[in-house]
This record gives sequence, structure tokens and C-alpha cells, in this order.
Amino acid sequence: MLAEIIWNADPILFSLGPVSVRWYGLMFAIGFFLGYQIVAAMFKHEGAPERWLGILLAYLVIGTILGARLGHVFFYEWGYYSQHPIEIFKVWQGGLASHGGTIGNIIGLLIFSWTVSRKPASWVFDKIVIPVALVGGLIRLGNLMNSEIYGGPTTLPWGFIFARNGETLPCHPTQIYEALCYFLLFALLMWMYWKRNAEERPWLITGIFFIGIFVPRFLIEYLKNVQVSSEYEMIAHYGMNLGQMLSIPFIILGIALVVYAMCRPRQHWTFPDRFAPETEEKKR
Repeated sequence: MLAEIIWNADPILFSLGPVSVRWYGLMFAIGFFLGYQIVAAMFKHEGAPERWLGILLAYLVIGTILGARLGHVFFYEWGYYSQHPIEIFKVWQGGLASHGGTIGNIIGLLIFSWTVSRKPASWVFDKIVIPVALVGGLIRLGNLMNSEIYGGPTTLPWGFIFARNGETLPCHPTQIYEALCYFLLFALLMWMYWKRNAEERPWLITGIFFIGIFVPRFLIEYLKNVQVSSEYEMIAHYGMNLGQMLSIPFIILGIALVVYAMCRPRQHWTFPDRFAPETEEKKR
């Protein structure tokens, strides 16, 4: 039986001269690579144009990084960054907010729907949110390797002593809690898409995603240490921190989307411009 886990992982995987490869960045890259493969399989399954994939990836990468960075800057540490604006650009030093990343993704996907696919936004949202759940879990593992965003002291047998930060008591490994929730959500959404044809109910997968991401996030926040000092006053007044407050609108949105989707008839999308290899095989 576990008594405690002493955690002292090096956040740097390896270095080549002045260039260091960090676990966090690797998790991010793996997530985007796997996400691209998953969405490509979905596009091929539905016969959507292959050329859309690269455009969609660009929108997502830009939307995620800009949204997550600006979300951290404005939601959590505007007092500091307003005095040190050049620091905003130093993304490699850390400081990304998942709520900001979600908003950035939403904006990027809406632009893609309006300018590229010219399909209802639900068509692309119901695909992208599936690998996003996977990416979210991998990013939380990156947080674990950075020894950051963990919880308060615990007597549970799987408590982590984050020695790199000078901790001496076992703490809740909330990064693992969130990662497990997001991986389970990813598995559920994959099952819904591939086995239950849930994409035929526009917004259903997206609604389940918002609920599955932000309900665990809201609850696990109660176990986390306060991330920024300004949250102490917020917790004293409202009984919740900023991350929880930002989660509530997404939870409500998720419930509304599920109700909307279940009240609407099923739809099936068709595309005249299919993946080239698939078209050639059919001609033979």
C-alpha cells in the first residue's frame, strides 16, 4: 500500500546546447499530432475535403496559444503584465489558462466555419472537441512534470510530495485527477462518434464536452492550492475561485446544447469533394 510519492521530476526532457525540450511542450505537441490524425480520420469518414485539415490546424494552434496566453494575462495576472507588457510574449516561461484557450478555440472554429467550410458551426465543433479532450489530459500531465497546479495537503495514500517546490507534506495530485477525467471524456466522445453516430445530432458532442470538461474542473478546484493571491479575497466573498466562476458559463452552455441537440432531428452531411485517394478507389 502506498504511503506517499516523492515527486521530483525534471521538467526538462533533454537539452541540445541552448535549446531545451520540456515535457510540457512535448505533451502539447503529441496532443496536436494525435488530434490531427483523429480529425483526419473523421474527415475521411465523412468525405470532407482534405485541404481543410491544414487550414483547420492553423486556426486551432493560433487560437489555442493566443487564447490561453491572453486568458492567463487578463484573467489571472493583469496587475503584473500591465506593468511588464513585454513579458506577455514569453510563452515558454509558462502561464496558459484553459478557459482562455477554450475561448480562443471557439473563435478560431467560428472563423473556420464562416470562411472555409461554410457549414453550420456544429459540424466542425462536434469533431474538434473530441481530440481537445485528449489534449487537455496530456497538458495536465505536462503540468505534473512541471510540479505545478497541484492541490493542498492530503492523507490519502497517493499523495505527492512535490520536492522540487520545497513541499514536505503529501498533496493532492490534482493534475492526475483532471487528466483521468479528460481521458475518460475523450473515450466517451470517441465512442459516441464512431459507435453511436452522435455527429448526426448537431451540438450533442460539443455539449457533452463542455459538461465533461468543466464540471470536473469546477469540483477539482476545491482541492487545488490558490494560484494567484487575488483569489483569496474572491474565495472569501463568493466561496469559489476564478477558475470555478469561469467554468459555470461553459457548464450552462453545455447543458443547453445537449437539450437543444436532443430536441432536433438527426442530420447527415454530404460533401461533393471527397478525399482524393478514396475517390480514385471508387472509380476503379
